Amino acid sequence: MSLSHSLSRAGGPMNLQSRRLSWQEADPTQLPTMDDLPSEDPQESGLPDEFHGLQPNLLSMTLALTQYSNYQCFHGFDLNIYYEPNRPRWHKRPDWFLVVGGPRLYKGKRSRASYVMWDEKVAPIVILEFLFPGTEADDLGPFADRPKLRKPGQPPRKFQVYEQILQVPNYIVFDEETGRLWFFRLQQGRYQPQAIAPSNPQVWIPELEMGLGIWYGNFQGLTQDWLRWCDRQGHFLPTETEAERAEKERERAEKERERNQREAIEQQMRQAVMNLLQMGLLVEQVAIALSLSPEAVQAIQQDSLDA
Repeated sequence: MSLSHSLSRAGGPMNLQSRRLSWQEADPTQLPTMDDLPSEDPQESGLPDEFHGLQPNLLSMTLALTQYSNYQCFHGFDLNIYYEPNRPRWHKRPDWFLVVGGPRLYKGKRSRASYVMWDEKVAPIVILEFLFPGTEADDLGPFADRPKLRKPGQPPRKFQVYEQILQVPNYIVFDEETGRLWFFRLQQGRYQPQAIAPSNPQVWIPELEMGLGIWYGNFQGLTQDWLRWCDRQGHFLPTETEAERAEKERERAEKERERNQREAIEQQMRQAVMNLLQMGLLVEQVAIALSLSPEAVQAIQQDSLDA
């Protein structure tokens, strides 16, 4: 399934550039594959902090694409994307990305060690970067407070790769420290920043029919701002653990309601018995009037006397 087809199914065709991209034209049989281009590199640093490991997990745990099966989607984090067949070692490593219309398993058989564009042929539909000190120029490109020019011979920055080479239709940047959110949509081949309400920072991704917003809460023992998926009404989608907890709470509340209802009915019945007895009716008459056994009426009467 091509990217344009998957976008058309999800939310309408995007206005992508008509030119063919180098990774689309490349013959994967003549180039290195995923096995030759893994993500693990001893010369590259790992995750910079705990947030960069937990936040992708929260995004993956709350992702609910009802219009696609698990086998039609792949989401990865801290995984290299190789994008330039003429420079096959050039890569970018998004903090989190989602591919729609591509199989979850590499060649349908095993998990991926990287994502090679000339082999996969399907670009991510959304990429997220989590701002970290020193990455602003790379993540925000011309929208950074202090943009930096690319030096000759060096790979392009992330912003340019996502915009011009991969042409990812949705690009999101989140600053954990300040809680600021940037949302870029690809329009006429260029990223255009989208307005975000500062009081309720949420974005809507029409291709996914899902939103993404900032949620303040506790995840894995850390209470702070997190990015998580939400529905059109802004309700955050639960993790499996949260859903199970909510279901148990619903069941507990339902049992409590039923118990309170039973006790209220029993109290009304006891009061009715005592009212009829006080009016002078015999036990047998009260039993017939309230569809009770004489023994039940006598038990209520005795409980009242004992009280």
